[in-house]
Amino acid sequence: MTTAELAKKVHSIEVTTRKAVTAAFAGEYRSAFKGRGMEFDEVREYQAGDDIRTIDRNVTARTGSLHTKRFVEERELTIMLLVDLSASGAFASGSRSKNETAAEISALLAFSAIKNNDRVGLLIFTDRTELFIPPRKGSLHVLRVIREILAFQPGRAGTDIAGALETLANLLRRRAVVFLISDFIDRGYQRQMKVMGSRHDLIALSLADPIEFRLPRVGLVQLEDAESGRELLLDTSDAGVRRAYQAAWSRQAAGFGQFCGAAGIDHIPIVVGQEYVQPLARFFMARERRR
Repeated sequence: MTTAELAKKVHSIEVTTRKAVTAAFAGEYRSAFKGRGMEFDEVREYQAGDDIRTIDRNVTARTGSLHTKRFVEERELTIMLLVDLSASGAFASGSRSKNETAAEISALLAFSAIKNNDRVGLLIFTDRTELFIPPRKGSLHVLRVIREILAFQPGRAGTDIAGALETLANLLRRRAVVFLISDFIDRGYQRQMKVMGSRHDLIALSLADPIEFRLPRVGLVQLEDAESGRELLLDTSDAGVRRAYQAAWSRQAAGFGQFCGAAGIDHIPIVVGQEYVQPLARFFMARERRR
């Protein structure tokens, strides 16, 4: 897209996501994630119900009345957006591609983060790391993140989720909340996801185009893998072909969901073209209840 078109798209996403954040999403986001720990806030007089373990003996001895230490959760987090922008993400059966959806979701998460004074970083990958933006705060920084995702042109067609996870693990110096946004059309990344999930708070957002899990009846179709270039001729008028295709997709999707559950990794499935704010909000609400 041209510079003017890119600026218009960035502005549109900014307006839309800011409204969603203001409407209530940021509150759900804040409740869903723990801070880095507890930090000292103040000393005040003891009140009924205070934990006696927080009594400050020095101040109590000096003033002659019971005083307790008050602690608050240190909220500042590092949010990392690990975004797959390989060739398969450019596919769209409707008006919006997976990559555009990834940009919108990234914007929603990023604006929620900065509203809560958290830092946001970005790593874009294909079958290699294409771009890394260190975590920072501020609206201008978030706008850059959105712009980079929308304007990105992949230098490679393939996908290497395992390599991206290993690269990010080497770059992170402190515990982070990592949103891995991908269609997960790849293999051999499960071990690296488990490792990342054990060291950081890993959340997988899987993107799928509607046509990928329900093949339409449109006769003979020549399909081409956007990443490998392999071609396949399918007769979509054959009900058996459509059933086999849907069954294979369902097994793959169910297998990924089961893997995430067994590994203790949160998973949010997103269908491109459908509303995604409420699924994200429901996820954060469910996560808060688990806390």
